[in-house]
Amino acid sequence: MKSTALLFLAATGLLAACSSTRDERMQTAAANHTPIAHNTIVDCPVYDGMNKTSTVLAQTTAGNEVQVTDTINAYFVRVRLDKDGQTRMGYMDRRCFGERGSK
Repeated sequence: MKSTALLFLAATGLLAACSSTRDERMQTAAANHTPIAHNTIVDCPVYDGMNKTSTVLAQTTAGNEVQVTDTINAYFVRVRLDKDGQTRMGYMDRRCFGERGSK
């Protein structure tokens, strides 16, 4: 009986520790999601989805500045850009940014 109670207390303590660590990581991760300005190195389209058959929302030229808001996957990043007086959100290929886009 004593060992069962001790095991229960140890398991409860472990779960509480894991939960608080997860909460701390979630708060830190949210703080790191501020948009970061990058300049494109080639002409690139901004898509409305994460594949190259998606609708093109805008076309950027080399040297345009876009704000990377999230690194979605190995191929695409989520971006925000100002085009024709409008702010647009979409997805760009990581290769549009050269070495900086691969980080």
